[in-house]
Amino acid sequence: MLHRTIHLFRKELRLHDNPVLLAALESSEALYPVYILDRAFLTSSMHIGALRWNFLLQSLEDLHKNLGQLGSCLLVIQGEYELVLRDHIRKWNITQVTLDAEMEPFYKEMEANIQRLGAELGFEVLSLVSHSLYNTQRILDVNGGSPPLTYKRFLHILSLLGDPEVPVRNLTAEDFQRCRAPDPGLAECYRVPLPVDLKISPESLSPWRGGETEGLQRLEQHLTDQGWVTSFTKPRTIPNSLLPSTTGLSPYFSMGCLSVRTFFYRLSNIYAQAKHHSLPPVSLQGQLLWREFFYTVASATPNFTQMAGNPICLQICWYKDAERLHKWKTVFEELLLDADYSINAGNWMWLSASAFFHQYTRIFCPVRFGKRTDPQGDYIRKYLPILKNFPSKYIYEPWTASEEEQKQAGCIIGQDYPFPMVNHKEASEHNLQLMKQVREEQHKTVQLTRDDADDPMEIKVKRDHSEENISKGKVARTAE
Repeated sequence: MLHRTIHLFRKELRLHDNPVLLAALESSEALYPVYILDRAFLTSSMHIGALRWNFLLQSLEDLHKNLGQLGSCLLVIQGEYELVLRDHIRKWNITQVTLDAEMEPFYKEMEANIQRLGAELGFEVLSLVSHSLYNTQRILDVNGGSPPLTYKRFLHILSLLGDPEVPVRNLTAEDFQRCRAPDPGLAECYRVPLPVDLKISPESLSPWRGGETEGLQRLEQHLTDQGWVTSFTKPRTIPNSLLPSTTGLSPYFSMGCLSVRTFFYRLSNIYAQAKHHSLPPVSLQGQLLWREFFYTVASATPNFTQMAGNPICLQICWYKDAERLHKWKTVFEELLLDADYSINAGNWMWLSASAFFHQYTRIFCPVRFGKRTDPQGDYIRKYLPILKNFPSKYIYEPWTASEEEQKQAGCIIGQDYPFPMVNHKEASEHNLQLMKQVREEQHKTVQLTRDDADDPMEIKVKRDHSEENISKGKVARTAE
């Protein structure tokens, strides 16, 4: 029996390498592509700011346009997702709901609720993984049911699994012609909202425009420079360069506008034709494996994005200062275009030596680091224009300039720009002693994520199954 299907887009906002959408088309006589814009769900499950809202709406508009070129459309329905599903399953006589399988706890809970709703209302539910290279459950199963907590162990598990599945074929107009498309009137009724409709500032735009079309174009631009691709090493990138010295594709991976498997195998094809190329963990494929590592650990670690209740994270008794905490908080997740549940938390634990990374005595000085990597302060001058007229010797510590020099720069510290919140030297020395004490008291937690090679990015640990060993058959199948 062919189904009447709602395909529920969540994070996979694309048509290429979308296995569950392909399965939905092959099993259905009628298909309704739907995105439920549940604002309460989105804002309660993630810190989503205006930048990311605009990126999301652009991605939805692009998806709607691309579906239209294949004879279908995207229906964006606003409201609480369970109520929306209940209403439209009855209204459209739905017998199947398909959706991408995600690993974040809030998306897992949503899928469990949809499964429960299916049992109640009598429709089938199909979900498939496509947001990561591997099915994380397979990695957990091979590792005895628990996540590998060190990068070395993680690479060993991947060597047992072999290469990721190749991307599924691209969808065609013929795929959609086999299914009845939604009534044209529905597309107008359930159009993609504009920022003004959601009371989101349209000025909060980014040079990174959302959507599969833009993501694929950026991917192609990077892959045309095969010399850059084959020689890329992460330690050589510059975090405060005015233009990204990495690919800048992370927002598109985060929102699912780009397939990580497509990128992996496109890189494989380039590597296969090169005499020499960089290797994991520092290569571009190595960056995808770091992403996969954090996704895998996050999928099976309770409270991964928090300290309290997180079994792999050191429990630190932070001192309380509400005013300082508020100042520190207003620069982070809600302003990120590429915010990602797993990668953000994994990197914060790494950088704070709360898990994964254990050389906690290495403390970056914001002044010395800036002077070494960007001595003229071009990055500061662009993003903090209030400081742009300071001479280079003061750009990283403008409070050390004389009052006359501050006047000449048009910026009085303490009036136009704040004084430092802490004395870095004093604060770092104080916190270093406290961290040493915490790590001694919580030795068992420290050992959970401790690797033989404490920083594989620096000593260039190679994957057990390097790119050199990618099978020719898989490369050939993906070349077209």
